[in-house]
Amino acid sequence: MSWVSVCGLGDVLPGTGACALIGARQVALFHFEGRVFALDNFDPAGGANVLSRGLLGDLQGEQVVASPLYKHHFSLSSGRCLEDGSKSVNTYPVRLENGCIWLDAGAVPERTANGLRTSAA
Repeated sequence: MSWVSVCGLGDVLPGTGACALIGARQVALFHFEGRVFALDNFDPAGGANVLSRGLLGDLQGEQVVASPLYKHHFSLSSGRCLEDGSKSVNTYPVRLENGCIWLDAGAVPERTANGLRTSAA
């Protein structure tokens, strides 16, 4: 694993999201109910990098982010879309250390110009 320091925990206010560029990929970070989650920022339904601007909440007993485009709900822990089983986003390992948010950059696949995913080297 290749952990990278992304930002301070105080940079992502509780109940909100922020976007970080890890390599060539946008990752949405969420500080919700005392935990930090990392997901793709790319909304597969809307085709845009917007999930970090979504609303956080609890739906059907699961912590989720609601996309600001089509209002699909994505699980913060698994990345699955609650409304459409054919859609999901990647989730990434996160750890907190000395007040900083660290992300496993080795787990973040690259995104090519045509949007297809490739494995990180």
